[in-house]
Amino acid sequence: MIQFTDLIISICYVLGILAVGLWYGIRHKRKNKDNAASEYFLAGKTLKWPAIGLALFATNISTVHLVSLAQSGFDSGILNGNFEWMAAFTLILLALFFSPFYIKSGVATLPDFLEKRYDRSSRDWLVIVSIVSAIIIHIAFSMLAGGIVLKTLFGVNMYTSVIVISIITAIYTIVGGLKAVVVTESIQTVVLIIGAAIISFAAYFKMGGWEPMVDVLHSTNQMDKLSMLRPHGDASGMPWYAVLLGYPVLGIWYWCADQTIVQRVLGAKDENHARVGPLFCGFIKILPVFIFIIPGLFAYTLAQSGKLDISALKSIDEAGKEIVNSKGIYTLMITQLLPTGLVGILVAALLSGLMSQISGALNSISTMVGYDIYKRYRPETKDEELVRIGKITAGIALVFSLALLPLLNRYESIFNGLNDIIAHIAPPITCVFLLGIFWKKASAQSAKLTLWIGSALGAIVFAINKLFVDTTIAQIPFMMMAFYLFVACLIMQIIFSYIYPVQHTEESEKLYWKSIWEPLQSRGWSGIGNYKVLSVVLLLLMGVLFWIFR
Repeated sequence: MIQFTDLIISICYVLGILAVGLWYGIRHKRKNKDNAASEYFLAGKTLKWPAIGLALFATNISTVHLVSLAQSGFDSGILNGNFEWMAAFTLILLALFFSPFYIKSGVATLPDFLEKRYDRSSRDWLVIVSIVSAIIIHIAFSMLAGGIVLKTLFGVNMYTSVIVISIITAIYTIVGGLKAVVVTESIQTVVLIIGAAIISFAAYFKMGGWEPMVDVLHSTNQMDKLSMLRPHGDASGMPWYAVLLGYPVLGIWYWCADQTIVQRVLGAKDENHARVGPLFCGFIKILPVFIFIIPGLFAYTLAQSGKLDISALKSIDEAGKEIVNSKGIYTLMITQLLPTGLVGILVAALLSGLMSQISGALNSISTMVGYDIYKRYRPETKDEELVRIGKITAGIALVFSLALLPLLNRYESIFNGLNDIIAHIAPPITCVFLLGIFWKKASAQSAKLTLWIGSALGAIVFAINKLFVDTTIAQIPFMMMAFYLFVACLIMQIIFSYIYPVQHTEESEKLYWKSIWEPLQSRGWSGIGNYKVLSVVLLLLMGVLFWIFR
């Protein structure tokens, strides 16, 4: 349980974010009354690269990451850092190839883009999948992780605490729109990074530095915890080739084709801001390994050294064997390693992750329902009505997310559960976007059939994995399963494109790159801010980091 001072700090932070979100959202709305829908859903296309980069990071990093990445650091070392650092490569793809395309096409949503490139059927399917994934992946899982933390720290019922925080977040999100979301996300990113850095330094100094940690790992024969690229047959099920082949399938969908993430780019002021914002986020994505995962690794060595009491996490399983439920390791570190006052800052950081994830997802859901569903059937709808529908939708989505919590709580590892679901959703969407942007012959009929059959195939495989755990399919690691499903979808769409040849419209004829070099023709800003320079620097930096922690 945390002290009264820390409780006050946490409450003041939540109320402060609510006030800032409402103030910015209402102020921006009053200044821009002429185009209410664009202002509400896309911030009037006024976002600059720092806000885009920070908002992308905040929407990605939730309480799930703070809690579950520390858990993964405790259990398997820095292995799951692959999800953080590999993201830099897909953010480069977003900056170089996807962002300029989205800005050029002038779309409000990614389903809107699919209709322009393919047809309405593809748009409708992506809307359904995107809304469902936003509710499950971006909101419900974040609520679950946040509820576990708040229950541990405050001793209140998990569902009660999550409902309160969610309602507060929903208020400024529903009232203020994307402008309120991005402004609060920028603040929350800074708070989150500061808070995570504090716990990292606290664990580091408690251990006595890096070398004592390495000595403990060596003495317990756990040196592989410092390796990010594991060999074939590794018990984790994530050898280096699974990461190399499987992550791009997940990453391209998540960073380049998911409305909740890409909406920040769609609200960019111009193409340069839309390019540099994701690259800025790519640099920030270096931090999570050091401030989220390595603290969990320190917690493991501290526990092995007797410097961290984890008895509260221990229990006896049905076989009479002692097990450690590492889900609560992050909150345990907060309460044992930090003094009063700093605990309140860490709680604020955790709440930042929860609130930013919920706000971003709610805004994207309301945008898709407004533009892709409601306005399709009622094209004459006025902006005020569109905004009202978006607000109602956000409230309904919040209720659905809360109802899913008991089901998702069955996963041992929140992070692995999250990626397991993504691995079965992403392949057909990644395939359709990649071929749509880079291949002239990708036809509308092929996209529709690939989305339908590919999604059905993913759902069937997922069901088999959960119902029949001893089957050969169930033994395939989810990263490799994502790759296999992607290859199946790729072959499927290519075959269907030849069976049902493309018939381009005047609009779709312009919506694919004629060559891989075409999107690189734009000169961009001069100096270090040039998107090409930043891409090369980020690539080299990631190469060095992977070499060091190979």
